[in-house]
Amino acid sequence: MKPTIYDIAKKAGVSATTVSKVINNKGRISETTKNKIMHIIEELHYQPSILASAMKGKNTFTIGMLIPDMNNPIYSEYLKYIEAYGQELGFNIVMCSTGNNPEKEAKQVNLLRQRHVDGFIIASKFKNEEVLQELIHQNVPLVLFAHERPAYNVDCVTVDDYLGGYKVTEYLLSLGHRRIGVIMEDSLSSMDRLRGYKEALTKAGVKIQGDLIYESSPTIEGAEEQAKKLLSKENSPTAVFGCNDVLAIGTMMAAKENGVSIPYDLSIIGFDDTFMCRLVEPQLTSVSMPLEEMGKQAVDLLIEKIKKEQVNGTRQRIIMPPNIVIRQSICGIK
Repeated sequence: MKPTIYDIAKKAGVSATTVSKVINNKGRISETTKNKIMHIIEELHYQPSILASAMKGKNTFTIGMLIPDMNNPIYSEYLKYIEAYGQELGFNIVMCSTGNNPEKEAKQVNLLRQRHVDGFIIASKFKNEEVLQELIHQNVPLVLFAHERPAYNVDCVTVDDYLGGYKVTEYLLSLGHRRIGVIMEDSLSSMDRLRGYKEALTKAGVKIQGDLIYESSPTIEGAEEQAKKLLSKENSPTAVFGCNDVLAIGTMMAAKENGVSIPYDLSIIGFDDTFMCRLVEPQLTSVSMPLEEMGKQAVDLLIEKIKKEQVNGTRQRIIMPPNIVIRQSICGIK
């Protein structure tokens, strides 16, 4: 049978109210009594009831994290750093995958709210505008991770996607590439990366060619299908920018199937720098993000909001710089 607050009080020779004050760090209790109670708590392996705390309007020290797609390894890396830092600060992370589905997004948010999470971290995509607006309107502590919504007064921690797309294109241009294809997906991040790509081409005086830009589903198979169309063009590109590693690897598969040599016939670069980049042959050049620091910033922002009764105010926008990690999937034009 689990120990109760009354068991601790009896063993410590104090009232249950005193034990409650020590657990919740409230009231004036002597250090001797505090230490005695904490020792008994550890000895009995006592854990406060999260649900009971929530019913009383207290924090549950639980953060809900929503990710769109378990098949993309970048999201497991997001979770790894956010969970590690959250636990370091005494918060548990409950993760739910939404499958890029607005109805499932609403269902998962409702589920997490029933569990009385203290706040939400929403990673990358979130399609259900109505639910997002409701969270903001109801003053629910919320931080967007790896994307932002300029139209809403909501905090975000993300990488500079525009700068990442610009750097990728600038790098490929410096190697002599002029016909640079893009495989992207329907996401705000991809759109910003594409915007950087277009800006770099324009600055270099290279014409933007819409027929080199293909939109894919967020899967390797979808990217492979679109990349085959791109590579089958009469004047095919010499380089392809996959707006994430999944899309870049799908492009690599299409190239290999068509007998296109990487990187000598086709250079390929991704975005996210997931572990998959080192598993493919040749290893994939990709854009890395400072995920550990981004995770810490997101958790710190959210906990700051959780501690405040009023979370709406000036929107905090933390934008981190990206960095290209060069591997074997890129070479210059001779």
